[in-house]
Amino acid sequence: MTESTATYCYIHPDRETALRCKRCEKPICASCAQRTPTGYLCRECVRSHQKSFDTAEWYDYALGFITASFLSAVAAFLVTLIGGIGFFGWFLIAAGAPVAGAAIAESVRLVTRRRRSKNLFTTVAVAVAVGALPVALFQLLTMNLFGIAFQAIYLVIAVPLVYTRLSGIQLSR
Repeated sequence: MTESTATYCYIHPDRETALRCKRCEKPICASCAQRTPTGYLCRECVRSHQKSFDTAEWYDYALGFITASFLSAVAAFLVTLIGGIGFFGWFLIAAGAPVAGAAIAESVRLVTRRRRSKNLFTTVAVAVAVGALPVALFQLLTMNLFGIAFQAIYLVIAVPLVYTRLSGIQLSR
């Protein structure tokens, strides 16, 4: 009879395993294995594969932040004007906030030349909130309740819309 030698996880040398990374063939335990549709990968191979999708350059963060914050400030100002309309303004803000979010996302995509990075998407989403902050603070100082409510509605709709539009998250197929 032949004796088989036991293999141990390269991260946890005390754990015996039969799994191997499909890319680098390193032995990995069940807690280290990252399941993919085509097999198991080690953490290092998953990280190296994800880095191929991060194409953003350092200046894309600055361009994306400046573009998103400026356009968000303009949209927040327009939301303030809608706040003066009254009851009909609720319908306008419900229709206008998604349009503003889509316009901001497409403008950032144009400025960054469609380069991608999870950190870039987060930076742009924060920039949308930062751009609306001066107008929201003004509304708060003047105690304009409709203006504060409309700014909140704008931010609740626009920030996640910008992030999902840039990142390509699909809610349905």
